[in-house]
Amino acid sequence: MKKYVAEFIGTAVLVLIGCGTAMAVGCNPAAGSGYILTAFAFGLGLLTMAYSIGNVSGCHINPAVSFGMLLSGRMKAGEFVKYIIAQVLGALAGAGILAFVFHIANINDMTGGLGSNGLTGVNDNIWAGLIIETLLTFIFVLSILGVTAKKAAHGHVFGVVIAFSLVAVHILGINLTGTSVNPARSIGPAVISAVFNGNGAAMVPLWIFVLAPMVGGALAAYTYKYLEAK
Repeated sequence: MKKYVAEFIGTAVLVLIGCGTAMAVGCNPAAGSGYILTAFAFGLGLLTMAYSIGNVSGCHINPAVSFGMLLSGRMKAGEFVKYIIAQVLGALAGAGILAFVFHIANINDMTGGLGSNGLTGVNDNIWAGLIIETLLTFIFVLSILGVTAKKAAHGHVFGVVIAFSLVAVHILGINLTGTSVNPARSIGPAVISAVFNGNGAAMVPLWIFVLAPMVGGALAAYTYKYLEAK
């Protein structure tokens, strides 16, 4: 049970820090600082949790990562399902807290949707969104599988490597799709924004930010198995 509680907390914190930063400072690349701050906020949020709950649950806090672990034989199907449930509930909780705090404090949400993902950066092109999110997730999950492998020599710095890989994919993807690479992170803000803010726009492309990361996670798992095989 503790593993699932840890995944709930970790995903909630990731959404709080990452999406909360995006809401506060915006993600317009022309502004510069807000764009970079948001990318690092997601990475540092993950880094914080990696060294907090990593020894309890592995700190997946991302269904795509858990899917990669499942296909790599590093976790069982039943455990995978429970991880997904905990992660989605955590993301909903994190987004709910942000919506509540920003509302009662009368703070303007610079993203207009609790940091939800979208396709405006790719001119609403579904295929472009699918490709970008699949590739970014592939890169991110591949880095995780490599650095957490039993024979990896990274040891205690694995969290830093993973965190900076998340920063890297955000730097590329924020202006295109807002960078999901994490279905739970996308579901939380989109659902809470639709239910409590009456903003259902983010729900329209949500399936893209669920499907593409899972495909990217699967591709990463099979690719790493191939690379690792003798």
